[in-house]
Amino acid sequence: MKKIGLTTTVPVEILIAAGYTPVDLNNIFITSDDYLKYIDIAERDGFPRSLCTWIKGIYGACLQNDIKEIVGVVEGDCSNTKALIEVLELRGIKVYPFSFPHSHKLEDVEHEIKKFMDVFNVTIKEVEVVKNRLNRTRALVKEIDELTHIHNKATGFENHLYQVSSSDFNCNVDAFDVDLEKIIYEIKNRKPVIRKLRLGYIGVPPMTPDIYSFVENHNASFVYNEVQREFAFPRANNAMDIYHQYYDYTYPYDTNFRIIEIQKQIDNRKLDGIIHYTQAFCYRAVADIVLKEKLNIPILNIEGDKLNVLDARTKLRLEAFLDMLLDLKESK
Repeated sequence: MKKIGLTTTVPVEILIAAGYTPVDLNNIFITSDDYLKYIDIAERDGFPRSLCTWIKGIYGACLQNDIKEIVGVVEGDCSNTKALIEVLELRGIKVYPFSFPHSHKLEDVEHEIKKFMDVFNVTIKEVEVVKNRLNRTRALVKEIDELTHIHNKATGFENHLYQVSSSDFNCNVDAFDVDLEKIIYEIKNRKPVIRKLRLGYIGVPPMTPDIYSFVENHNASFVYNEVQREFAFPRANNAMDIYHQYYDYTYPYDTNFRIIEIQKQIDNRKLDGIIHYTQAFCYRAVADIVLKEKLNIPILNIEGDKLNVLDARTKLRLEAFLDMLLDLKESK
């Protein structure tokens, strides 16, 4: 199967039905032992330092991993993607644009997905067959989520890792199923670990995955990863078709739509506080104003840039926030 790069989660059902192997360039970038090389490639080619690290990482990952075709999300994701795909086209990469419509009307979502199906010459019947197949994998990922927030056996990082990997199923759905079944078996045989604080993580997946182990050392656990969970489409089984599935997907739409699902999870998972992660130079940081205004829960906003580990200042802020949450909980 031909590889096709992704700048973010898109209707992979269509790509798989068309005979492609989706490759999430974000995952290649962030899991690399030498992730900085991808940033360096972009900056040597003229990308400014004052630009989101993820965009530069995607660019470098695309050029260095023999990706000849990509899907670029030009509406509903990063505001810099349009510029990114223009440069990639200059480098000879074939780009297929896709949009999550700002209107967030079902008929508009359906229109965009039908256009996408036409581009790849697949039928709705073929796409629904793939959707049903992927739902089996997504059910396994959902089980890991439940082992996190209900049974207290999976770690926050495991919750993050397997959900974020659902954007491209690690480039092999069947092998991903095997990995999921193994880790689920292992997790089920653990004893529960219950910490005093139950945290939610909202915002884009972190450049600094050590945040998960850091909070665990301070008597806290992440039991909710907002965007990663959306990548895994936990409500896909309830969607009557692919149009409704991507209409219900919260990440690319406005903050108020995201808040509905976040509030539901705050209540269901009995969260004590939220860490809102934003990336330096990203427009999504402005959403923090709306989130703090509308969510009745303590929220700490932290920002990442190039480092893939927490810096000393961020650690101090996290410690102070967790201490405050412990004091609040004990006072109740």
